[in-house]
Amino acid sequence: MLFLHRLAEKKIREAASDGAFDNLKGKGKPLDLEDDSGVPESLRMAYKIMKNADLVPPEIELRKEKLTLEQLIACCEDPEERKRLRTRLSLKALQLELAMDRGKIKLGSDYRSAVYRKLKLQG
Repeated sequence: MLFLHRLAEKKIREAASDGAFDNLKGKGKPLDLEDDSGVPESLRMAYKIMKNADLVPPEIELRKEKLTLEQLIACCEDPEERKRLRTRLSLKALQLELAMDRGKIKLGSDYRSAVYRKLKLQG
């Protein structure tokens, strides 16, 4: 994968030096980072309000916490602490799945509740 990354970067630099990007639409203008095409239409207004209030959607916060736990596990040398961190990571993964699947039924709610309670008690 590293080879492909280097190759892509090399091709981009070559194209830039050859002037391939000189006549692109919007050149010199700020990027529009407000793209909400990946957000369901029913949630766009709520997310915009949250963004204006400097709040983060729960799914994003859970992803950040999950990533932090993964990094801690990678650096942890104590087996007991690593076990506790893995339990917390499992809980965050379940919480993220629940947050992402609102309105969709993949697992029975009784099963989810039982798993959630078990993980919460262990952590």
